[in-house]
Amino acid sequence: MNIKDTYKSNDTEEWFDILFNRPLGYLWARLFNHFGVHPNTVTVLSIFLGVAGGLLFMNDADTTQGFLLNLLGVALFVWADIFDSTDGQLARMSGKKTAFGRILDGASGDFWFCAVYVSIAVRLFSQNIPGTQEQWGVLAWVLVGVAGLVCHAVQCRQSDYYRTIHLHFLNGTPLDRSDEQKRLYEQLTWRHDFVRKFFQWFYKRYTAAQERTTPHFQALWKKLHEIYGNDYPSRFRAEFCRRSLPLMKYANFITFNIRAFALYTAVLTDLPWLYPLFELTVLTAVYIYLHHRHEQLSKSML
Repeated sequence: MNIKDTYKSNDTEEWFDILFNRPLGYLWARLFNHFGVHPNTVTVLSIFLGVAGGLLFMNDADTTQGFLLNLLGVALFVWADIFDSTDGQLARMSGKKTAFGRILDGASGDFWFCAVYVSIAVRLFSQNIPGTQEQWGVLAWVLVGVAGLVCHAVQCRQSDYYRTIHLHFLNGTPLDRSDEQKRLYEQLTWRHDFVRKFFQWFYKRYTAAQERTTPHFQALWKKLHEIYGNDYPSRFRAEFCRRSLPLMKYANFITFNIRAFALYTAVLTDLPWLYPLFELTVLTAVYIYLHHRHEQLSKSML
């Protein structure tokens, strides 16, 4: 299997991933595959690396030691992202794809950024608000709370959905439905399947939120299945992908790489408030545009 065989698709790959993460992830995947390491193990490793890196951003970067600690945090975050690429490549290389693996992989970034937002809030708490003599104090928690729990959560959840929809029509990638995820959750028991049921509880809510915020696509999905079941006409699939493809660059923009570069810049220049501000303004504006365009696409296809 060559490196391109481990891509999800050329349509949804980001240029930075193709140039950096995928090649390094492929080497790690080959190594892990040689030793029979399961992709979920790699995902767990990425969680530990990302959380450790995020917590290091709690240090101010106005001293040499503080700057080096932040630089180490960036290195660990980059390593976590490489492993986030590795687990998917390893799953496709080894054939060890599981539904739980997809859920765990999707949740890994949430663990990383929880550590990031906590670190930024702690770091800002005793600093002065730019241009004033007032400390951030509790306002720091409000800032990162809105940026993380409202903006970040919605942006990443929906961009993941738009890319999965594109892949669904392109190559048949499964599009998880909330009713099915709820059924799977109810089949698990807390006593015997605690970890899986814990993640499944979040995932059923995650998929329900994706569907709730895309009413025009849900109407299109319902009509397609009423008429064709799962056997969509090839002409429809091709037309949807043709019109969806230009939107993938916006979906990629609000997922990881761009926000990671903004984060690294903010923490290394000792201006940590820049990252949540970037989240609240630039990334939110791109998300609103993407959401509008995708809903209009779905409405016109319906």
